[in-house]
Amino acid sequence: MIDQLMFYLSFRFVRYALIVGVMIALCSSLLGVTLVLKRYSFIGDGLSHVAFGAMSIATIMKLTSNTILVLPVTVITAILLLRSGQKASLKGDAAIAMLSVSSLAIGYILMNVFSASANVSGDVCSTLFGAMSILTLSGTDVLISFILSVIVIIIYILMYNRLFAVTFDENFVRASGMKADRYNTLIAVVIALIIVLGMNLVGSLLISALVILPTLSAMRIMKTFKGVVVFSAISSVLTSFFGMIISIYTSTSVGSTIVVVDMAVFLVCVVIGKIRG
Repeated sequence: MIDQLMFYLSFRFVRYALIVGVMIALCSSLLGVTLVLKRYSFIGDGLSHVAFGAMSIATIMKLTSNTILVLPVTVITAILLLRSGQKASLKGDAAIAMLSVSSLAIGYILMNVFSASANVSGDVCSTLFGAMSILTLSGTDVLISFILSVIVIIIYILMYNRLFAVTFDENFVRASGMKADRYNTLIAVVIALIIVLGMNLVGSLLISALVILPTLSAMRIMKTFKGVVVFSAISSVLTSFFGMIISIYTSTSVGSTIVVVDMAVFLVCVVIGKIRG
């Protein structure tokens, strides 16, 4: 098996996939802790569906890069969802659910009506569940993903204390003279970046699992915020790496395989948490 693994790693596209996959998984796990604790676990699912709708429009417009349209649309939607909070007439979970189903339906209709592809169902399935697109990344795609991932990690490290405060007590943050809305906007922009990057890895329907499952696994074992962040990051990187290796060996969908491995780790953590009390 080691010889076979080394054979696979001799291909550039496999190395590209592993690099991008690990970086995306790391970014997802970091922001996942904040989203879970702020009760916005489902926002990844809603934003990914918005990105799917934007991607359908970009495909119809025959843009050279879907990211030109998908990224700004997703960022704007994330900002509107996270900044509105309790002030909105349509509360967070209801707004996310409405956007999720509407964007998914509109995107699918547009791809059926206007798409020039002979295999629309296959294209939609690949976008939703993640196929082998992660294995067809070009050097430019890898560079863009790597740079954006590094930016996300640097922002998280530099803003760690402020994000910690906003996560647990926004009223305290405002009373301290800090701009809570500014940090909520930062969280929205970063999670939108992660969603757009992660769609190549696990598809738009499964991106929420990449954001949430490592955090939930960590919370079954660790008792501090920092411990949850560190454990979540390590768990996410390892599950994504081995999930991609398994998918290459078994020729299964990359995204689905990673989510199954994440789920297995979560169940193990639940058992360990029960044993430890």
